[in-house]
Amino acid sequence: MTQAGPILEVCGVSKSFGHFRAVEEMNLSLERGSVHALIGPNGAGKSTFLHLVAGTFAPTAGEIRFRGRNIAGRPPHRIVMAGIARSFQITSIFPGLTAFENVQIALLARRGRCRNPVAPARGLLRDDVCALLGYVRMLDRMQRPAGELAAGDRKRLEFAMALAGEPELMLLDEPTAGMSPDERAIVVEIIRAINRERGVTVLFTEHDIDMVFTIAGKITVMHQGAKLTEGLPQAVRADPRVREVYLGESGDARL
Repeated sequence: MTQAGPILEVCGVSKSFGHFRAVEEMNLSLERGSVHALIGPNGAGKSTFLHLVAGTFAPTAGEIRFRGRNIAGRPPHRIVMAGIARSFQITSIFPGLTAFENVQIALLARRGRCRNPVAPARGLLRDDVCALLGYVRMLDRMQRPAGELAAGDRKRLEFAMALAGEPELMLLDEPTAGMSPDERAIVVEIIRAINRERGVTVLFTEHDIDMVFTIAGKITVMHQGAKLTEGLPQAVRADPRVREVYLGESGDARL
């Protein structure tokens, strides 16, 4: 049975780089099975916040509790093994390997089968790899070198690699950045499927406001490293502080 209550609780988290405070006193509670957006203008601290949850940075202060346990400051590989996956604005893949081999490596690593560097791997876990590539609509490209794939295909490949770790929580940093409208539509459908069919909780940053209001059940707005407001999409859209922040950055911003 799925446990009720928050899967992630961020309590008073701050991060300083020298005298610069990138994130300040952030609090966030993420409900299990939810899709939660983190938005804000450039430089608001969104990516830094994801880095803190993913273990890339250790917070200067505060706690990050995943399934009730404080994971603040743990190394990224420990956080991945705990059940948190991460995708980046610039995809993190092996460009010289095929799409199949990228997912295969992710699966082998998850199952502790990468420790023997001389063991043959060509045919290992083929059915599992194909199932994940099919899930993100990449079966027809599985023998393509990853570095030759289009932006949307690389992002979907990264999703498949993340799903290989059987995560309970996925952190997505600008999942539709640089994509065509058709590519964005496919990625949105996949994110929905990951959430609804696999029960994975999703926390994502995104500049495409239309996409945010399409799939997010709840939205947190950051500005200058701190939380500006938080709530249901309709309430956030109507908040004059949010409009001021976005209109202050770009006169044609739409909410």
